[in-house]
Amino acid sequence: MEEKKLQLIGHLEELRNRIIFTLAAFIGFIIFGFVFVKPIYSWLIRDLNAKLAILGPGDILWVYLMIAAVIAISLTIPVAAFQIWLFVSPALSSRERKITLQFIPPLFLLFLGGMAFGYFFLFPIVLNFLLGLSEGQFAMMFTADKYFRFMLSLTVPFGLLFEMPLIVLFLTRLGILNPLRLKKARKVSYFLLIVLSVLITPPDFLSDVLVIAPLLLLYEISITLSSFVYKRQLKTSAEHKAA
Repeated sequence: MEEKKLQLIGHLEELRNRIIFTLAAFIGFIIFGFVFVKPIYSWLIRDLNAKLAILGPGDILWVYLMIAAVIAISLTIPVAAFQIWLFVSPALSSRERKITLQFIPPLFLLFLGGMAFGYFFLFPIVLNFLLGLSEGQFAMMFTADKYFRFMLSLTVPFGLLFEMPLIVLFLTRLGILNPLRLKKARKVSYFLLIVLSVLITPPDFLSDVLVIAPLLLLYEISITLSSFVYKRQLKTSAEHKAA
């Protein structure tokens, strides 16, 4: 009993150290982001015809902090994933350790790909649509805070949601998920994804539609990838039994 208690304390201490290391990396990446925040800010507003307004000195720091935080989140994802891998790897087999380690680089790349999709495709469509609705009716003035909040609401969630196929693939490789379960849960999953898209997007119909469609497509891609891996697993298992 005492030995189990000591083991638990040891695991909790290791987990705490992993979390502290990840948080330290995040803070370091925020500082790193601040070094490049001005040129990134200039690049993000390159297509605007006017400068963004601010309502107070604190808005400058807040906008720069938002940009630096997004940079930090992007760079911290592989660090956090690797720390999780180091924490759980002693309990995994050699095969499982190799499988899980291979998923860390795609995790980072998919996050960047999701953000790029939101920024280059979704954001301009929604922004131009909303500007078209107000043309000739209102005097236009963007504040930096509102503009970047709107931009990040259409980019950062997609960075996270683009991880879905990889997570499904990962869980299928470990035998936790399979395509049969995913197909059986399709209706419930669709409903949850639609609710999620409404919650993370600005309150207009076009934003909801443009977010819902890619999310449902990502779910179907996840099922396809899961089916591919699951069939390979069944084939490998059958060959081992035959041998």
